[in-house]
Amino acid sequence: MTKTEKAQYVWDKLEEIYPTVPIPLDHTNDFELLIAVLLSAQCTDKRVNLVTPALFAIADNAYDMQKLSLEQVETFIKTCGLYKSKARNIKKLADLMVEKHTGIVPNNFKDLEELAGVGHKTASVVMSQAFGVPAFPVDTHIHRLMFRWGLTSGKSVEQTEKDAKKLFPEELWNKLHLQIIYYGREYSPARGLKIEKDIITKKIGRKSFLNTL
Repeated sequence: MTKTEKAQYVWDKLEEIYPTVPIPLDHTNDFELLIAVLLSAQCTDKRVNLVTPALFAIADNAYDMQKLSLEQVETFIKTCGLYKSKARNIKKLADLMVEKHTGIVPNNFKDLEELAGVGHKTASVVMSQAFGVPAFPVDTHIHRLMFRWGLTSGKSVEQTEKDAKKLFPEELWNKLHLQIIYYGREYSPARGLKIEKDIITKKIGRKSFLNTL
């Protein structure tokens, strides 16, 4: 198969398996989504969804988050990985949003990526899921599977994102990146892979990878 044929096969199969895909992180507004995505770095979505309700109950916007002390924020998110640095970033983020954006989550990559703790991947998730702007956030699942399926060199997440955007039509990006994440979690994990269950990898996976199974 060519890469184009592989990409079409991936899209067809993922549409069969996941015709609809919910957003993994619970939120009720753009600010909550931004904070949840920030917290999800080196932390499972399940854990984030357990942590955020209590925090958002008292601070679901930048102004209220700004009023909390650093110690209060740390207490709420303590069970998330890297919670101390995340708490500092949340406080700085809230300050900057109030100062420069009247508390409103920016709807462009430049301003989002200027916020503390917000890198390109986090900004891409927010642009995609909050504002519907075509984006292809690459997390560990997508990076792993794009390489496993022979759709990228796997040298960096930046290269994986570029390759994904070349292979898949722009109108698919926002849904497809979520479909790949769900597929990676359910059918093609980093460890304990059962190839008979992973129908996509079994069909189009790299021979060098399949030969090690």
